[in-house]
Amino acid sequence: MNGSNASAASAASAAPAARAEIPARQGALLPLLVADQEVVDFFVGIADLDATNPADQHLEDGVRLASGARLEQFARAGSGDAFCFVGEGGEGGEGGEERPVVYVSLDGEAGLLALGLAELVRLCLVAPWWRDAPGRTAGELRAVADEYREDMPDLDRRRDRAARALGLDPAVLPSEAAVLARLGELSRGPVAATCLVLGCEGDPLDPLFA
Repeated sequence: MNGSNASAASAASAAPAARAEIPARQGALLPLLVADQEVVDFFVGIADLDATNPADQHLEDGVRLASGARLEQFARAGSGDAFCFVGEGGEGGEGGEERPVVYVSLDGEAGLLALGLAELVRLCLVAPWWRDAPGRTAGELRAVADEYREDMPDLDRRRDRAARALGLDPAVLPSEAAVLARLGELSRGPVAATCLVLGCEGDPLDPLFA
């Protein structure tokens, strides 16, 4: 227990510094993920995050948070995995985008990805292959990133154009190392403990990040 508390405290103290590299964007981002074709092409085709059809955003019956807080799906992956906000939204939608974001996999895994949609957007822009990150070494992750670029030689250009369409300066996006370190911090931090997802049978889903 003491070790767990120390880990949570460490993550909490590190969080402000990490967030400083990922400043919040003024205004609502979610509508922009479906309004610009270059943004849609990048997030759907490369980052595997599709927010274009709200009618598809329905969690499997029985999937819920252990805390009883609201779990609101707002996007899906091609596999059917879900991107969800945690808790109630704020006035006008902006406050809603500042909620924690949890990923719920059909393979029985779930985990905290970001503290707000702006942070998730930056993760997807910088490391669209983030799903391969858990358990991999730095060298293996570099190989994954290189493979992405071999398959998509124009990946960086498409990322930069999508970022600009979202009102973000590509030059100030965080590094791959920073966003992956942030995933690790969040998975061990105090917010993750409040985002435990239960499956249809009432059992906790496996952690997305070990």
